[in-house]
Amino acid sequence: MKEEFPDYALKHSCSHLMASAIKELFPGVKFAIGPPIEDGFYYDFGGISLSEEDLPKIEAKMKEIAKKNLKFEMAEMSVADAKKLLKDQPFKLELLKDISGKITFYKHGDFSDLCEGPHVRFSKELKHFKLMKVAGAYWRGNEKNPMLTRVYGVVFKTKVELDAYLTLLEEAKKRDHKKLGKELDLFTFSPLVGSGLPMWTPKGALVCHLLDDFVWSLRKAKGYEKVIIPHLTKKALYETSGHWKKFQDELFKISTREGHFFVMKPMNCPHHAQIFARKQWSYRELPQRYCETTMMYRDEQSGELSGLSRVRSINIDDAHVFCRKDQVEQEINAIWDIINSFYSTFGYELQVRFSTHDPNQFEKFLGTPEVWAVAEEQILNVIKKRKVGFIEGVGEAAFYGPKIDFIAKDSLNREWQVATIQLDFNQPDRFDLTYAGEENRPERVVMIHAAIAGSFERFLSVLIEHLAGNFPTWLAPVQVKLLTVTDRNVAFAEQVVDELKKSDIRVELDTRSETIGRKVRDGQLERAPYIVTIGDKEVTNKSLAIRTRKGKVTFGVATKDFIKQVLDEVNAKQ
Repeated sequence: MKEEFPDYALKHSCSHLMASAIKELFPGVKFAIGPPIEDGFYYDFGGISLSEEDLPKIEAKMKEIAKKNLKFEMAEMSVADAKKLLKDQPFKLELLKDISGKITFYKHGDFSDLCEGPHVRFSKELKHFKLMKVAGAYWRGNEKNPMLTRVYGVVFKTKVELDAYLTLLEEAKKRDHKKLGKELDLFTFSPLVGSGLPMWTPKGALVCHLLDDFVWSLRKAKGYEKVIIPHLTKKALYETSGHWKKFQDELFKISTREGHFFVMKPMNCPHHAQIFARKQWSYRELPQRYCETTMMYRDEQSGELSGLSRVRSINIDDAHVFCRKDQVEQEINAIWDIINSFYSTFGYELQVRFSTHDPNQFEKFLGTPEVWAVAEEQILNVIKKRKVGFIEGVGEAAFYGPKIDFIAKDSLNREWQVATIQLDFNQPDRFDLTYAGEENRPERVVMIHAAIAGSFERFLSVLIEHLAGNFPTWLAPVQVKLLTVTDRNVAFAEQVVDELKKSDIRVELDTRSETIGRKVRDGQLERAPYIVTIGDKEVTNKSLAIRTRKGKVTFGVATKDFIKQVLDEVNAKQ
């Protein structure tokens, strides 16, 4: 039985139930595929056009069919019989050509579908489901193929589970980084610039720089040095590294007026390898640790772009260590310590995944099985010595080497892959990177790739939703929102602003002719950690009324005490 995802049979059966309902409601529909996925299921249809308004009608028909308690039955067929049954289903006929083993169909009622299962026994088991959305999808993911209509749904064993999931979705909508990013004025997109190309506003840029400074402070303490590389490169660089063969369709390509061919860099490791290659190193000079925060570019398909989660321009903190084999363990541990320090600051729980190559699809990876065995053993030894639990990800390795992936669980209990440490024996070999060993003979260097926040775009999409936009004081673009009750309070408020700014506290002053209640509500929507109100009483007493983000209000606070409180939080990364 397949178990790629939890409740596989339940989800798979519900996709068939949906397909049978759509067949009754929309005769002549063409069926493509309807697999279970991690969050539920979907089915792709041709020959029809659906909208979100059609979903309640489809759901009602699904419930009607499910109540009949139809049995899911498997039938094996010959190729000739299968072709006859599928004569009006071009997508299924195409799938039929790919089947080398036995051909099986699953039937419930009058609906029969080419399928290898598994399924639940009876349709009455499908009670707690909901159709979620309609989207477009190319047949087999190829933009040269027909566009199909994809309907997504979810199904659970109990109503309690379904209700909990829908509640979680509602909370996720409130936390959607695309919505909050606009409200907090962090980033923007322009049709004149192009989709998937975010532009950071002053507040958003500030957040990015603060994150970058934090990562750099952690790396600097471990002996890293900054480098800078160009955004363009000759095709030959990626041909040598192996990236061209694997990723050439995802690269932005540029032809110069002189006929030269360049690409916009989609990754940085080959460039850093060339910085290392500039001279012959002694074993005493290793490791060499390079890092930079730089932009990369990938030609993602328009339909896959989503806010900051999937973009075409990627601002990434990237680092590469060039070391001896006997230094690999200490360097991986140093990176691991940086990752723990960074993510614990935001309250993330991290799970470790040991991502290896897939020996059954070795053609997807560089090098030899022997090299991979050595690299994977070294990484596994580090994980075991740290005595942490881990999951295995067969086939999840980078194409040049195995890796340790860190999975963060956010406040909504969702999991995201974040940081990564990758061990690479193959690119040093392809670029012939060596150092002079103890006997003054050339020895092959080892390369370690490490991203901490990784893509700032993706990291911030996750962080904004994790925190619901409530950045900690040290990271908030506006740390203090200062409000005046009347115009006669402005002079004192400006004095307070000057004192806060002298202490490098980020403050905005609101002197609008609005009610103080309106100003407070606006400050809360902006999610400033502190809202300071100054009225006649505060002017008279030379004090402040402080409101925290949680709604606690303290009166009569001296400015110097408030400054100390804010700076203590900043220094403690709170």
